[in-house]
Amino acid sequence: MSPTTRLRELIRRFTGTRVLVVGDLMLDQFVWGDVSRISPEAPVPIVRVRRQEGRPGGAGNVVSNIVALGGRADACGFVGDDSTGRALAAALTAAGGGLAGIVRSRAVGTTAKTRVIAHSQQVVRFDQDPDADGVPARLGRRLRAWVAAHARRYPVIVVSDYGKGVVTPELLADLATLRRRHGFHYVIDPKRPNFPHYRGASLVKPNLGEASVAAGRDIVDRASLDSAGRELLRRWEADAILISRGEEGMTLFKPRARAHHFPTAAQEVYDVTGAGDTVLATCALALAAGGSFEEAARLANQAAGVAVGKVGTATVSARELLRTLRDHP
Repeated sequence: MSPTTRLRELIRRFTGTRVLVVGDLMLDQFVWGDVSRISPEAPVPIVRVRRQEGRPGGAGNVVSNIVALGGRADACGFVGDDSTGRALAAALTAAGGGLAGIVRSRAVGTTAKTRVIAHSQQVVRFDQDPDADGVPARLGRRLRAWVAAHARRYPVIVVSDYGKGVVTPELLADLATLRRRHGFHYVIDPKRPNFPHYRGASLVKPNLGEASVAAGRDIVDRASLDSAGRELLRRWEADAILISRGEEGMTLFKPRARAHHFPTAAQEVYDVTGAGDTVLATCALALAAGGSFEEAARLANQAAGVAVGKVGTATVSARELLRTLRDHP
């Protein structure tokens, strides 16, 4: 079987694969319009609104990408008992995601990001961003109890950490223990506050800046990149580290193996919003389907190349991924 045929077979195995996505759920709102003049009141563009839409963002975008690729994803995180939270729940349902692990409460607000886009370019973004430190401890305990009770049902668990209060050191410790007990694949998209607490994952996927900070060294060339990757394997006790490097592609590190560099697969770049979520979703499904870390990285690299060619919080379908493999094997 050729490598490309093998990748196609993995994509077909995505269908129906169950994934639990634990992390910070957000509502991405988009206001689409046109700009034809500058306001007489201030030197700002006037955007004539054409349409508006809401999509799952943050960990919710990982859910959307998993479903688009053929998998089945349940969301696990906090949602406020407010109009934004109801809109987010509706957007997740519309995207095909499950709400089984969601903890709703009036004690937390719902994170929302509103982007105003004109002529395929962001004009401005508004953030509704509750304080992560304001999450009551009882909600964290409730979420951890749900994860502990249901983790064995999933062949892969994803942590999508956006630093909004869902992912705590206690939750990460629980997940590392649960993985040892149940043997599921465990994939993490990290954020700086929790750098000391990631342990025992199958795969951790930092970007270049995050890898530099987490490893405690500047990454300026291949030698420093290799040094950082090796240090993160040691610190995070992971089976593999995948560092995304923007226009330079991705680099995969495994213990006792040479680094594997994947040049970018992007043909055109319009918007990088959510591309990391696409990578995370593709890696999770590929590993659950029986793929190697190298195969997961190859597929994720191709999926990211499709995602950045779209505007807004984009998803990539299994059909699109199969097509890009055909056109750019």
